[in-house]
Amino acid sequence: MRKFLLIILCIGALTACREYQPSSDPGAKLAFSCDTLCFDTVLTEQGSVTLQLMVYNPNKESVIIDRVWLDDGEAFKVNIDGEQDLSRLSDLPIYGGDSLFVFVRVADFGATGVNDAVLIEDRLHFHLQTGSTQSVILEAYSQDAERLGIKGGRQQYRTYHFTADKPYLLFDTVIVTGNVTIDAGTTIYMHNGAALYIGGNMTAIGTHAEPITIRGDRLDRLFDSVPYLYAAGSWDGIYLQTDVPRTYHLQYVDILSGNVGLYAYSTCSGRLPKLAMNGCRIHNHSLYGLVLVNTDATVVNTEISNCASYCVYCSGGTHDFIHSTIASYFGYTTIHVQSVAKEDAAAVFIDNLQKTGPKTTSSFYNSIITGYQKNQLVVATPFDQYYPGIFLGNYLKTDSLRIPHAQENIYWQKSDTNAVFRNDFYEYKKYVYYDFRLDSLSPAIGIGDSIAALPYSTDRNGISRSMQKPDAGCYQHE
Repeated sequence: MRKFLLIILCIGALTACREYQPSSDPGAKLAFSCDTLCFDTVLTEQGSVTLQLMVYNPNKESVIIDRVWLDDGEAFKVNIDGEQDLSRLSDLPIYGGDSLFVFVRVADFGATGVNDAVLIEDRLHFHLQTGSTQSVILEAYSQDAERLGIKGGRQQYRTYHFTADKPYLLFDTVIVTGNVTIDAGTTIYMHNGAALYIGGNMTAIGTHAEPITIRGDRLDRLFDSVPYLYAAGSWDGIYLQTDVPRTYHLQYVDILSGNVGLYAYSTCSGRLPKLAMNGCRIHNHSLYGLVLVNTDATVVNTEISNCASYCVYCSGGTHDFIHSTIASYFGYTTIHVQSVAKEDAAAVFIDNLQKTGPKTTSSFYNSIITGYQKNQLVVATPFDQYYPGIFLGNYLKTDSLRIPHAQENIYWQKSDTNAVFRNDFYEYKKYVYYDFRLDSLSPAIGIGDSIAALPYSTDRNGISRSMQKPDAGCYQHE
């Protein structure tokens, strides 16, 4: 037994000597998982996620890192082997064929005082005992933001004017009792759970070149090919609530990845609030896209897509959707990015069953209503033959539309083989995201009503429409 133990100890000693023997070769080098560690844009006073840098020793013998330092040391925080004070690191071995984890984050530094994003950069140096020094570049863009609201509470404003000078960051619940104005090119970041309530009029006028963007404040990535922007439910929603007639005008506004895109609700029984939308995009929400309750609306050249429940819900009021694309492919992907599952809900639900309050008259002209489930349009009304809404020049995926003013449409058939859109799924490995522009063989090409298209000669992207045979949806096929 003693002889056996002696043999084991000798083998262990020889192995240890071979593995731990420091290299004396001045040409021995480290290898890194990247030569530049890049962070996405970071909002000042917000901090960042922690990124990982791998340091490899590709040599057979071990190498000794006797010093690690940053040139500046202010913008980035580094943790190596559990130590955040780099001056205390010395004689750090990496054995042959082994590796070392380095964790880096952007420091919680103050405002830069500059409206545009500012590049911040530093270098992380590793000096080996053999005399060589190697470096990795650390870089991020720092962006000042105007902060509204307070964490864990509500903040109220009488009116508010959002400008494009620099982005806004909203916390928790922000209530504006009066009018809200949003200038072209404005970006509003919404923190987790944040909501914007508007009691007055809303005027948000963007352009195709300078859209207004409302989205979550996570600018980093879930995975390398999956930005947090693709994760639904990262903030709450925008709510237009009133008991008197208001006007809401939204043009080229992108509302992305919340719980609810836009929820317009009124308690009016006479003249109703009026919503006008043109060139907007409401996409990837964990509940609803556009909710209209006791609100008149005209929605033109607008994409409303990928919501776990209804993309569009109408109850009370007169609603005209013209050249709009409503597509329900939430969760239709090879990776479950969203935190909730798709409900068994139609893309569009029209509720005309109210016994009190305004009746519902929702009409669709030259639009697309489709998705991956069988029935994407439901008109809930007491008597189909008396429903006053009009459906004309649309591409519809539905099995329940039995109303008199819905004859001049193209309906999805089970035998259809041509794709409607360029891409109706998300393939993260190939970096392919949803694209609701029309496929070259789309059945929605050339089916629109020419008279309904006359006031709208260009699509959401500014492409001219054929006035004789316009395409359905908000995108004209190129």
